[in-house]
Amino acid sequence: MDSVPVTAAHWVYLLGVGAIVLTMIFRANVVVPSIIATFCVALAWTHSPVAALGSIFNASFVAAKELFNIFLVIALMTALLNALKALQSDIRMVEPFRAVMKNGHVAYLVLAGITYLISLFFWPTPAIPLVSAVLLPAAIAAGLPPLAGAVAIAIAGQGMALSSDYVIGVAPGISARAAGASVAVVADRALVLSLITGLIALVVAYLSLRHRILPASNSLLVEWQAQSGNGRSAALAAAGTFDKAEIARGTSRDAPFLSEAQIEHTLAAPSARRIVWSKVFAIVTPLAFMAVIATMVLPKAMPSLPELKGGAAATLVGGMAAMLMILATLAAEGPRKMLDASAEHITDGFVFAFKAMGSVLPIAGFFFIGAGETAGPILGMAADAKPPHLLFELIQSAQHLIPPSHTFVAFGVLLVGMITGIDGSGFAGLPLTGTLSGALAPAAGMDPATLAAIGQMGAVWTGGGTLIAWSSLIAVAGFARVPVLAAVRALLFPVLTGLVVSTLCAVMLWP
Repeated sequence: MDSVPVTAAHWVYLLGVGAIVLTMIFRANVVVPSIIATFCVALAWTHSPVAALGSIFNASFVAAKELFNIFLVIALMTALLNALKALQSDIRMVEPFRAVMKNGHVAYLVLAGITYLISLFFWPTPAIPLVSAVLLPAAIAAGLPPLAGAVAIAIAGQGMALSSDYVIGVAPGISARAAGASVAVVADRALVLSLITGLIALVVAYLSLRHRILPASNSLLVEWQAQSGNGRSAALAAAGTFDKAEIARGTSRDAPFLSEAQIEHTLAAPSARRIVWSKVFAIVTPLAFMAVIATMVLPKAMPSLPELKGGAAATLVGGMAAMLMILATLAAEGPRKMLDASAEHITDGFVFAFKAMGSVLPIAGFFFIGAGETAGPILGMAADAKPPHLLFELIQSAQHLIPPSHTFVAFGVLLVGMITGIDGSGFAGLPLTGTLSGALAPAAGMDPATLAAIGQMGAVWTGGGTLIAWSSLIAVAGFARVPVLAAVRALLFPVLTGLVVSTLCAVMLWP
């Protein structure tokens, strides 16, 4: 692209980015600064207050069109989860793993593994209460200290699973659209980087905490249950912001977790057949999604198999969730009530999706105004008009100041991602890291998908619930009954080590 002179709109856009980052550093919500910045950029470009006002609406509308498939998948997965709760199948899915917790070392691995799997399919929202209420007591009785349990849950769920978000696809979808890269490529690379970061963090954390593991004893569980929860949780929750705070609040459950006998008694009250269906869906649900994962992954190892293109993976996940939800609701409610109950589950799913992610739309809208692919509709330009590439053109004008080092650029994007996560929200910074990746990639001679995946690691691992005390780490610490700041201290070095190593691996794997 030919060099374009930097105009007032470019400088206003840069000031807007700076204002949003500064707002994140002060842990305040960035929705209002994003809207104001969108208005100012549009005014500087069009010189029309009317067009600038319209751009506020257009920005969120364009973001909604780009990201609605993400909202739909979240809604359908949440609807499925609510249907499984009615059958108590969500508890049954994890209950068998209590039997393998013979000592604290095994318990650490089991907690991490089950948390990762549940979080990969449903986000950490149900993983936190499920694992904490069903598996964590057994792990503590096996000798695992509560702090180690909280660390395992946070790293595996809110770090490793959420940072890749490979199944639901929220994070890679936002990153890829902002970067102008392939969603599938960003998702694949984010999955690899999340596994590298998570496995290193789990190992380093285990080595630092293993001396606290004690011989198995029921007295450990009695002592832990006598402790009160984290007293600072409410104050820290108030300091957090939108999506991750909503996820933390969403970890509550309407009814307490039940034993096997209580589950059967509860289900048998309306119909004894529900006991059978509860067990069936506890098996069928994970198998169905494992089949989805196989459909997504196997073509990469066996090129002869048909590969899912574009957003086909998200449609497959959403379709599977919808079908399982209908069948589970039919089993739980019967044919007469199934129609109304299914509609309620979907409505509740959309309510949660927009509570958890709705605030991302005006934020993404501002960063989309800096990308040429989406700037035109936001600024109200004609279809044949040449839209501005504000951020790309700013980077191009300063290209001579950027060191020709892939490592330097990669760690710069990682740092920006971590800064955006300081407010306790992992996803709010993804439009920025994605847009920045798309602009920096040509200047640095790198693939924008690689930089977008690196930025995603920094944003989600920091704000998603591993390094920031006012994120949804509050929920993990509260369930484990440990001080949240103690959890942050225990997680800091392992997670930072994992992020550094994974970033170096990204530079070497995808130069």
